[in-house]
Amino acid sequence: MIRAQAADTMTGVAPAPAAVAEPHSRPLNPTQLGKPAFLLAVPFSLSTQVADNHWMEDLPTERRGPDARKAMRQWLDLYHFVASEAVVYLLPSRGDRKLQDLVFTASLGAVLEHLPDKNTALVSNFCAPPRVGEAPPGVAFFESLGYSTARPPHKFEGEAELKHLCDNVYAGGYGIRSESAAYEWMERRYDMQVVKLEETDRYLYHLDCTVFPVTRDDTMVCTELYGREELGALERHTNIIDVSVDDCYAGICNSARLSNTILNASHVSELQAGTDDYAAEVAKNRRLEDIAVSLGFDLSFFNLSEYHKSGALLSCMLLHLNRHSYEFVLT
Repeated sequence: MIRAQAADTMTGVAPAPAAVAEPHSRPLNPTQLGKPAFLLAVPFSLSTQVADNHWMEDLPTERRGPDARKAMRQWLDLYHFVASEAVVYLLPSRGDRKLQDLVFTASLGAVLEHLPDKNTALVSNFCAPPRVGEAPPGVAFFESLGYSTARPPHKFEGEAELKHLCDNVYAGGYGIRSESAAYEWMERRYDMQVVKLEETDRYLYHLDCTVFPVTRDDTMVCTELYGREELGALERHTNIIDVSVDDCYAGICNSARLSNTILNASHVSELQAGTDDYAAEVAKNRRLEDIAVSLGFDLSFFNLSEYHKSGALLSCMLLHLNRHSYEFVLT
């Protein structure tokens, strides 16, 4: 070996570098990871200046402004818990961009995990005026990771409206923030089936307010708000766990799954015992506990009261970059 190197030196020819083997099946983006992955955004630009939903409109202006320090502490509690089990990407978010809802990443877009290459992200075509400016940073984020991106030519507000059920089947909410035509466009373009659910309650303005897939086989649904044909279409793909409108107002479906744990927001510690709000929160928590126990899940609650002022709850703050949690085997 020494002689060969010397010969190369004498002839002025550098030795060829040793070949480095490429790793097999190396994931190229978060959707291909064998571990849960989510997109969150630090609440630098959180604001309630523009009331863009009925929850915000009901709050007097003087009570609607979030406490920035408290909001950051609450966000960090959620972030630390999720990051202990999952890969978490943070969306670049400047505080001077006037994107008041950027922290609610679930509305930013949706990754289509049923596609074989797991490399396609749909970026939202927002209906709510304060959110229109979120699309460019959304496109930039996904493209920086190598995703192919597209925006539906119809109104569509991301994963908050589009829930993966199984295989190439999704549930899609329309009627308030998104249009049914957006899902027809997706079906034609991406070989997917979308069970379309019409939203009619202005306080439950995204699908994640009334539908939460808990497992590949079980989905929480507020059946009271949907028609027989819609529910029949859902039942062909999932077992429906009925939840009440009151529990949906309290945020039972605004949950997320992290491996064997269901995450949900609860500010019961800030409510006064004996009030209607306290009773509603306790009832929602107990119903969710019953569902979690029946399916073998742990349950964790997070106080996100500062985000309630934006009319948002926990599921709004997490965008799935994959659904590896749904591969977790419950025992």
